[in-house]
Amino acid sequence: MPDLLEVKNVTRKFGGVVANKGVSFSFESGKVIGLIGPNGAGKSTLFNMVSAIFPPTEGEIWFAGKRIDRLPAFKVSPLGIARTFQNLQVFKRMTVLENVMVGLHTSTSSGILSAAFKLPKAKKEEETIYQQAWEEIEFVGLEDVAAVEAGSLPLGKLRLLELARALATKPQLLLLDEIAAGLNHQETAEMSDLIFKVRDRGVSIFVVEHDMDLVMRVSDRIIVLDQGEKIAEGTPNEVQNDPRVIEAYLGNDEEKEEATV
Repeated sequence: MPDLLEVKNVTRKFGGVVANKGVSFSFESGKVIGLIGPNGAGKSTLFNMVSAIFPPTEGEIWFAGKRIDRLPAFKVSPLGIARTFQNLQVFKRMTVLENVMVGLHTSTSSGILSAAFKLPKAKKEEETIYQQAWEEIEFVGLEDVAAVEAGSLPLGKLRLLELARALATKPQLLLLDEIAAGLNHQETAEMSDLIFKVRDRGVSIFVVEHDMDLVMRVSDRIIVLDQGEKIAEGTPNEVQNDPRVIEAYLGNDEEKEEATV
């Protein structure tokens, strides 16, 4: 079986700044892959290229056998890629249910007139969207606040709302951008359990995360970036004991001495 996602020798430059340089990796379906690295390592840039926010300067990105690095985001999403954002992207004056339903309207085929006049096709699609949205709301545990405006929810539930909206599109690959940012210990543990539940549905997950406990617990493999380049890849145990990773996070002895002078 071919790999679901293949990133081939990807480089991204912003003027004279090289954010990523020659990064390559791949993973198969049904896996959780973590992406970690010190601040400024190029994690967000790589994540944004995979989700088609912008293309690489060099290299290729393939998803399910199709090259996607030159496609706009609105064409990549229907192929089976969904993502959440560290900076929450919700409609604050809409309910939880309405927020999830909005994410599903991109997959409908009814036109404006069909919707305006409530023609049978549009009505049937709306019922389907409602059902799909409600299923994901129940899956993440938000059914008790489904009718509540998103703007009144605490951060933990907003993270779950973004996850539900992404899952409603039925992705093959789900990208989680700092999904645990701002969560307390209990909420982070519950998010870890939810990631396992998503994986068990057959969804592949690519997660960039600063919470090391979460990423080490949920990941089958971890990719480590430093200064824009991949310096390590392996199981959580292999990565934790890799001298290059330890040095990237903690610095070498000479750097430590200089920092104390």
